[in-house]
Amino acid sequence: MAPDAQAPQTLNRLTSYAHGGGCACKIPPGELEDAVRHLEGQSHPDVLVGLDDGDDAAAVRIQDNLAVLSTADFFTPVVDNAYDWGRIAAANALSDIYAMGGSPAVAINLVGWPRGVLPMELMSEVLQGGLDIGKQAGCPVIGGHTIVDPEPKYGMAVTGTADPAHLLRNDAAVAGLPITLTKPIGLGLLNNRHKKTGEVFEAAIATMTQLNRDASQAAVAAGLKAATDVTGFGLLGHLFKMARASGVHAVIDRSAVPMVDGAAEALRDGFISGGTRRNLDWVRPHLEAGSGITEEDLLVLADAQTSGGLLVVGELPGHPVIGETVAPASGTPAGQVTVR
Repeated sequence: MAPDAQAPQTLNRLTSYAHGGGCACKIPPGELEDAVRHLEGQSHPDVLVGLDDGDDAAAVRIQDNLAVLSTADFFTPVVDNAYDWGRIAAANALSDIYAMGGSPAVAINLVGWPRGVLPMELMSEVLQGGLDIGKQAGCPVIGGHTIVDPEPKYGMAVTGTADPAHLLRNDAAVAGLPITLTKPIGLGLLNNRHKKTGEVFEAAIATMTQLNRDASQAAVAAGLKAATDVTGFGLLGHLFKMARASGVHAVIDRSAVPMVDGAAEALRDGFISGGTRRNLDWVRPHLEAGSGITEEDLLVLADAQTSGGLLVVGELPGHPVIGETVAPASGTPAGQVTVR
């Protein structure tokens, strides 16, 4: 039976052991791109999706109608309940496969644990959370790798499969299509508030543990071609990367972007993470804010998400359309994002 999500922690709060929370602890996007640039441009006839366009997973063709997808994702505690952290981290790792239009086939655990500081029983709760999400996804979670680490970390390496003809890619967006978002944003604001105050936000936990499987399958069935998931670089960062890779611009309607219950209050009260501010600094040179768009509006759109939704170019019934792709003006570099 799953541990009680409301059970009190008898130790110091898990999030107190982390320098950052969830995907907000990522290396800033600009620094990361500079660090891995020398790895780009590798050529292999069977590599369908590599590093060059910042996709969510690698894709390698092994048969004419079969590609293997590979990804890894792990992070520091985003909530204090160990079981929920495990569920969130697992859903987040699986999301990279769904964001490519694939199905997860097997996952292995990645764990860093402060042995002698936090009990091994607590690590078992984290692993149980990951296992339960794997079962929900129909993905076996088999083994993994652990190290002693002064800061707890958990996630998964996931292998999946997809039809090469139906991949969802960062570089496949075309102008003139709606942009759909499948989960509300503001998770970073609530996670930061939770870390600082201990308040529990059930809406945030429910959103972060929701699989992106159904949205992915719907996008593939509809014949859509471009998608990414919204995680640590925020909606603006991930949209900019997709627009830049595809050679298009994007327009976002701020009023159409849904927020998780409680996120607006967290914004009002100033619970903005350093990762979110770095996201906005990175994308700002490629950003145009319309009349009436405030700095707080931009910070919300740059909010560092953990296990966020899919950002899909095309319309998915049942999910909000938040903008559209447009053709770049003559002489304008691709990737500009306008918020109106």
